[in-house]
Amino acid sequence: MDKLSTALEGLDATAAMQYLAEQFPGAVAFSTSFGQEDQVIADMIWRASLPIRVFTLDTGRLFQETYDLMDLTRARYKKPFEVYFPETSAVEKLLYEKGPNSFYDSVENRKECCHVRKVVPLNRALQGVKVWITGLRAEQSENRQSLHALEWDESRQLYKYNPLINWTYEQMISYLKEQRVPYNKLHDQGFISIGCAPCTRAVEPGEHPRAGRWWWELSKKECGLHG
Repeated sequence: MDKLSTALEGLDATAAMQYLAEQFPGAVAFSTSFGQEDQVIADMIWRASLPIRVFTLDTGRLFQETYDLMDLTRARYKKPFEVYFPETSAVEKLLYEKGPNSFYDSVENRKECCHVRKVVPLNRALQGVKVWITGLRAEQSENRQSLHALEWDESRQLYKYNPLINWTYEQMISYLKEQRVPYNKLHDQGFISIGCAPCTRAVEPGEHPRAGRWWWELSKKECGLHG
């Protein structure tokens, strides 16, 4: 861990991902939700033709604007990305037992829905992966401020690399504009962090960036993918 962290020091995000791809050939993957951070990273990967798998999770409840961005991104870069869905039987069981909107009833129910629609498909997508690249930034939430660029995910037994962990929101927006990277149009409507449609709202000026995620809850705003 220390040796790998040292090797990555001083490298920009693209060079660091290139190094990881060389050290772990065929075992580096990037998970994108097509948010602004993820679009920056995808642009870096595809612009440099890095040998890194790109995949996304389709929970079945995404915004239409997210699907539109998937098409726009595919057209722009001419690069394929893998799509992982939740297990049909698990979704059917959840809806049969608790209905389609059980996540509004309790934190436990919401985490159960996230587990079925996100965590299980993610674990399947990460099978055989040695380095998982994510779009986490320290500014996004309090519990992400202590993260480092390179982390060890004990539960999944892999490295997690966060190339934008120390980027500011302004840096990210500047990159998107300078490189003319396609982005979700919901961002122009006050949506900063975009997840499933029933669980995401726009934020008001001055609100925390993740205030629009599971806004009816008072607990920490995580779905289980990153803790």
